[in-house]
Amino acid sequence: MLPNYNRQAIVVSETPLIHTGLQNVVDSHIAKMGLLHFSDVKSISDSELIRTSVMIVELGGDEQSLVKECEAYYSLINRFREIHWIFLVPRSCFARAVEWLMRPETTLLSTCESVESVAKAILLGSQKADSISHSLLAADLDSSADEECHPVLTVSEKQVLRLLGKGWGINQIAQLLKKSNKTISAQKHSAMRRLSLKTNADMYAWINSFQGLKELNLLSMHRDTEQWKNWVVN
Repeated sequence: MLPNYNRQAIVVSETPLIHTGLQNVVDSHIAKMGLLHFSDVKSISDSELIRTSVMIVELGGDEQSLVKECEAYYSLINRFREIHWIFLVPRSCFARAVEWLMRPETTLLSTCESVESVAKAILLGSQKADSISHSLLAADLDSSADEECHPVLTVSEKQVLRLLGKGWGINQIAQLLKKSNKTISAQKHSAMRRLSLKTNADMYAWINSFQGLKELNLLSMHRDTEQWKNWVVN
């Protein structure tokens, strides 16, 4: 459970859509919580961390950068154990994240988590939330996957999924793109096969995940970038 004090969270990511998505999570699911935005952990002062109950961090980068990043967070976790540390972990970073960041105070989530899963982890706190999410474990066990939730979609497939995510139907998309319903359906099913999605429910869950938001650029990039510039402190 979230404490009644220190109801402040910090998100650290270089991706504008992550900031926008997490701001929407807090605004929609968590009452009376402030959210600060940073692009780099080095910019966060100790005084800010003292007032913080939840840290949400997107990991990434090459191996050398990831090691330095994990070392920095390892040190901070030891110093600020009252904070619940939530890490959004790409599959390529899974082993390193487990090695450095698996602690009682931490939760490791996949970058393919739904908005609801992230909100649940924040609300449950480190004592009750799973240390590693089921989707992250499943991604690690799936050795046949080339990249964590990162199959390459064609431009046409992205276009169809993006419009579906905005609430358009197959008929409407076909009329807009001046294609047949059969072609649009084929592109939709091709995208689902690439993403290993079996049902429409699976497809919409992926579209509404952080990975889907990033891959499809569902939110206006201009709006997100302007909001991000205003949010991010450094």
